Amino acid sequence: MQEHGQNWEDVKSSLIQARSKDIPYEKVLSSMCTYPHPVAVEAYKMFIESNMGDYGLFMGTYELEKNVLAMLGDLLHNSRPYGYLTTGGTESNIQAVRAMRNSCKSIKDPNIIVPASAHFSFDKIADILQIDVRKARVLSDLAVDTKHVLSLIDKNTVGLVGIAGSTEFGQVDPISKLSKIAMDNSIFLHVDAAFGGFVLPFISGHPSFDFSLPGVTSIAIDPHKMGMSTIPSGALLFREEKMMDSLRVDTPYLTISSQCTLTGTRSGASVAGTYAVMRYLGKEGYRQIVDRCMKLTHLLLEQVKKIGVNPVIDPVMNIVALSISEPKKIRKELATQFGWQVSITKHPSSIRLVVMPHMTEENIIAFVQDLKTVLNS
Repeated sequence: MQEHGQNWEDVKSSLIQARSKDIPYEKVLSSMCTYPHPVAVEAYKMFIESNMGDYGLFMGTYELEKNVLAMLGDLLHNSRPYGYLTTGGTESNIQAVRAMRNSCKSIKDPNIIVPASAHFSFDKIADILQIDVRKARVLSDLAVDTKHVLSLIDKNTVGLVGIAGSTEFGQVDPISKLSKIAMDNSIFLHVDAAFGGFVLPFISGHPSFDFSLPGVTSIAIDPHKMGMSTIPSGALLFREEKMMDSLRVDTPYLTISSQCTLTGTRSGASVAGTYAVMRYLGKEGYRQIVDRCMKLTHLLLEQVKKIGVNPVIDPVMNIVALSISEPKKIRKELATQFGWQVSITKHPSSIRLVVMPHMTEENIIAFVQDLKTVLNS
């Protein structure tokens, strides 16, 4: 740090220069995030100093958080959810598994079972919580094999995890079957719906994945993805209050006596942003956003099939994996020649595309034309 401060115009100039190096979302087909809704941005700025780590000082913001939880509970079929707003799916998943472990203190070497398609946050969980994370194989449609899940359960298993919108392929595990397995074995079931939580409820005929299933004990859902809120904004919801209690620690120097969250300081601005956009859009607004993304997804499928490219699986939501040879090479060429940012999946290896609200029909058509050029070069 320099000895004396700079004037604001110089600081602003350096910020603008740094911002110019960021890739605009219009060229991004790899991210599950998008431009936040203007309403969320405005609300975020209004609560920029609010710290939910000591919400006794910010009771108005705390009321907003309770309202958000109620709205999310309504969306996920839980009229009285317990939980809090997190920084995103990774924190939510850590806390859900930590609650499982802490609720089963008599088990010395606990394990959980997750699909092989689970987010890499579960590798972090294995390290942080020192818990055995067993990975069940997936079937040809890339949903978890429930028979293999059953075979992995033993006396030390404290819980299962199902994915509602896998990060790589957008597949939804058979949560209803996992719910029955969890209940039959008296273990917890956490659903990672970080992405799918704001998509599936707005797709007609979607598979059951939420608290409508009796075995589901917790759900992760991210408003900063398809919820159109500001970053970071995630949420963790529990069916029962005792799961929150299992996370509680004393906080003697705060205005509140205890804390159940992972982080100490929490952004009240993210709470306000999420509240504002959910109230502003309502279910109908989200339905329109999801419907538009799904129409663009179907357009993408139609266009890539015309150039001889097929999806790995039929898309369940607005995530498409394309079966293409040498995907790493194709990804590099798309970026260097045309500026497109796509990602690749691990197994099976493919080009992964996420059709977020910042995409347009023109962008999709232009991307497919550029993909065709790269494939033919």
